[in-house]
Amino acid sequence: MDRFWLKYYPPGVPSDIDPSVYPSLVDLLEESFGRFRDARAYVCMDKALTFGEVDTLSQALAAWLQGRGLKQGARVAIMMPNVLQYPVAVAAVLRAGFIAVNVNPLYTARELEHQLNDSGAEAVIVLENFAATLQAALAHAPGVKHVVVGSLGDLLGFPKGPIVNFVVRHVRRMIPAWSLPGHTPFNSAIAAGKSMSFTRPNLGPQDVAVLQYTGGTTGVSKGATLLHRNVVANVLQNDAWLQPALEKPPHVEQLFIVCALPLYHIFALTLCGLFSTQRGMLNLLIPNPRDIAGLVRTLGQHRVNLFPAVNTLFNALVNHPDFDTVDWSNLKVSLGGGTAVQEAVSRLWQQKTGCTICEGYGLSETSPSACSNPTSVREFSGTIGVPIPSTRFRIWFE
Repeated sequence: MDRFWLKYYPPGVPSDIDPSVYPSLVDLLEESFGRFRDARAYVCMDKALTFGEVDTLSQALAAWLQGRGLKQGARVAIMMPNVLQYPVAVAAVLRAGFIAVNVNPLYTARELEHQLNDSGAEAVIVLENFAATLQAALAHAPGVKHVVVGSLGDLLGFPKGPIVNFVVRHVRRMIPAWSLPGHTPFNSAIAAGKSMSFTRPNLGPQDVAVLQYTGGTTGVSKGATLLHRNVVANVLQNDAWLQPALEKPPHVEQLFIVCALPLYHIFALTLCGLFSTQRGMLNLLIPNPRDIAGLVRTLGQHRVNLFPAVNTLFNALVNHPDFDTVDWSNLKVSLGGGTAVQEAVSRLWQQKTGCTICEGYGLSETSPSACSNPTSVREFSGTIGVPIPSTRFRIWFE
């Protein structure tokens, strides 16, 4: 195939990447845990976890999961918003040799029941805010044998201070009543796992890593089967494509990325979760991006370098009255996906931040990035750009 689009690549972006650099996502994760061990990896509600802490916590949880008798390839559902438990949970599931099943925590019991049964999930890791939904679904999902329930304050390191304590107490008052017989608290599973043996699985590129559920335009949610090679490749494709933007001044010791998109969606999982880990970035987790005023206040406390979002979030932020209080001078790249970015939104964002929204296209089945505008773009193009490295596009008519 004549890849005519390569002539539009910015200088320094390769035409292809080598996904064999990491035989599996476990290799990618563990390399980063070692390289950046003392650096902060995730921050949420003023509490940070270092890469070393994510390593220790996820290995302990992985050991506990293996101790439940689950076999390699078992499906483990993760039903959480963007909280510190999520990166620990997904790393644990992968490191244990299991398959991560991402679940939207806002699902109804009926939707959850379908996904648990369709995926064949044998275990679920859930935040207690959504345990009532899980309780209702489990009556018709007999395959689930193990449930781990996390609390918002599990990894916040109490006593933390009056603000965090107030937030946690307030959230707990809003949690629906639930009762899950035999469930294990998140912190208890980790504490037990620290004294249990952990066996590193023998995983390869063709092993399944994630069942990513997507409804698309066809109704009932279906699981896209993503191999370790698929997701590793997309991490490296994003790394290659973003190089021109990441190398722009000013130089920073550690890149800072905002994860306001939900990690249970593949856009955020690959870009904010795994790519940021591979590059040793500090990842700001936003549990509730619908609280625009709160998000603006939080952004005002940081110097953001990468901001992935969808059109509705860009639009809500840039039109908030306090948006101009945020310092965007270190913003290197704004990434738009999920749906078309509107021209008016893109132009206003560029006017206020000095950074053009780099729009792309992908889908769950491609892990997800497939096509993107160059990060050197200086104005709204109204297109999805060109295929990223190691990607072929073909258009045909029937």
